[in-house]
Amino acid sequence: MAWIYLAVAGALEIIWAVGLKYTQGFTRLMPSIITVSGMAVSVYFLSLAARTLPIGTAYAIWTGIGAVGTVIFGMVFLKEPSDALRIVFLLVIVGGIVGLKFTSGH
Repeated sequence: MAWIYLAVAGALEIIWAVGLKYTQGFTRLMPSIITVSGMAVSVYFLSLAARTLPIGTAYAIWTGIGAVGTVIFGMVFLKEPSDALRIVFLLVIVGGIVGLKFTSGH
């Protein structure tokens, strides 16, 4: 169950990270509410995952999911650069996430 909690936490991190762009410095109410809510629920699910997973593993995977997901969102929906080198480095992050998962002992 911890891995499901961690996946949910990572997905919510993508939502709040993208939401930051739309808060305009937390001056827009609805995007700010969505972003802060996403932050809180994401950290809550991370805390559930950290009950059984090593905190270093859980935190690194959580931030990795958020980073990779946010970059992919930016590439697909916000027309951010998607050159080959950026994709290679994203794959390096994904490799690190997968490696941590398989070496966590859980």
